[in-house]
Amino acid sequence: MSRGYQKVKELLPVIEEKIRAGMSQREIEAELGLEGDRPIHNLLKRQRRKIEHIPKQRVRKPAVSLADYKCENKRLRMENELLRDFLHLVGRT
Repeated sequence: MSRGYQKVKELLPVIEEKIRAGMSQREIEAELGLEGDRPIHNLLKRQRRKIEHIPKQRVRKPAVSLADYKCENKRLRMENELLRDFLHLVGRT
């Protein structure tokens, strides 16, 4: 059983030529007898993804360790204390 994508993939040079000539994707689909939900759009999107190497899924963020959270917490506490002292010196509290 062959996949429909292979047929469209073989027609890629013809499709790109017709698009450069100014035909719409729907006109090309009708002329070539392609069926399905936007086959030309999906093919072109697949080609762009291959060229740009865009992954299909989001990449997970690396896990943050407890030590990193403690370090950030300490830094934020020092920052708050500094701002509190500044406001006290300026006389805004």
